[in-house]
Amino acid sequence: MSDEDKESKTQDPTQKRLDDALEKGDVVKSQEVSTWFVIAASTLLLSSFSGSISAGIETPMRNLLMNMHQIRVDGPGLLSLTVQLELMLVGVLGVPLLLLLIAGVGSNLIQHRLVFSTEPLSPKFSKISPAAGFARLFGKQAGANFLKGLFKVIALGTVMVLVLWPERHRLDAMIRFDPMSLLAATKTISVQLMGTVVAMLAVVATLDYLFQYRQWFERQKMSLHEIKEEYKQSEGDPHIKGRIRQIRHARMKKRMMAAVPTASVIITNPTHYAVALKYERGMPAPICVAKGVDLMALKIREIATASNVPIVENVPLARALHASVEIDDEIPVEHYHAVAEVIGYVMRLRRGITGHG
Repeated sequence: MSDEDKESKTQDPTQKRLDDALEKGDVVKSQEVSTWFVIAASTLLLSSFSGSISAGIETPMRNLLMNMHQIRVDGPGLLSLTVQLELMLVGVLGVPLLLLLIAGVGSNLIQHRLVFSTEPLSPKFSKISPAAGFARLFGKQAGANFLKGLFKVIALGTVMVLVLWPERHRLDAMIRFDPMSLLAATKTISVQLMGTVVAMLAVVATLDYLFQYRQWFERQKMSLHEIKEEYKQSEGDPHIKGRIRQIRHARMKKRMMAAVPTASVIITNPTHYAVALKYERGMPAPICVAKGVDLMALKIREIATASNVPIVENVPLARALHASVEIDDEIPVEHYHAVAEVIGYVMRLRRGITGHG
């Protein structure tokens, strides 16, 4: 990524951007966290299972050595012996190795959820680009790795001195220990040494995870253009949506104008609002077939006049109906009485005209 691209990516990533990165296998991962989990699990195994492991190996091996003269050295005999030794090792080391496997997998699941992606395996020019390689050698990540390595060397050296220096006289005398005593002493010193290392690496792992998360988050940042493009993809292009609304409005207007001649009455206020209502015998309530304000109201009145649809001026009713009823919907119950009076008036007017004629 060029410096210009980095400077343009100033916006925090959206949730969709973060989800897409996860699907592509671009996740926050600190190798130090994985190392800490494995070493911590190894320390736990050494302190808790070393006795059972050694006993599980010691007894079969002692029996093997005591009965060497009975072992058949032909092909089937050696094959049988090999299988027995393998089964013994699996039985003794199976649980500890399983715990180490769980620690290794768990160290990744704690950092990010389970991901299956082939994206990291796909060939990329940046992996073989000299410029990209140079940037990796002298970039922030390389600098952080160098500082981590230097700190771990110094810290481990300090830990070994602090743990082993008080035991220096005991270490000199260990050459005279019998094997069982030597193993016990070695185990004690090893557990102390590894426990101190685990405590030290906990600090390194925490700092490294925070650094890796910050690096990952910076990689996911977006430019304003990318945010707009993502919005267009998820919500639709605003220009297209606006055009669709215009088309829908035009179609609705055309349909309303075609329905005005079928209306029973037009209620106006008289200049700003117009609501066209249709009512026939058997209908549960009048329905609104057209409505509009200003120019639309004027057009409704013009069509109604040309189609001999009665126009009744009622300012409060026209405003109330325009605000409360939608096209093709029945009028609200609270307006039944007022509308019934208007339609009754129109019907009486029509009967009078018919009778007079």
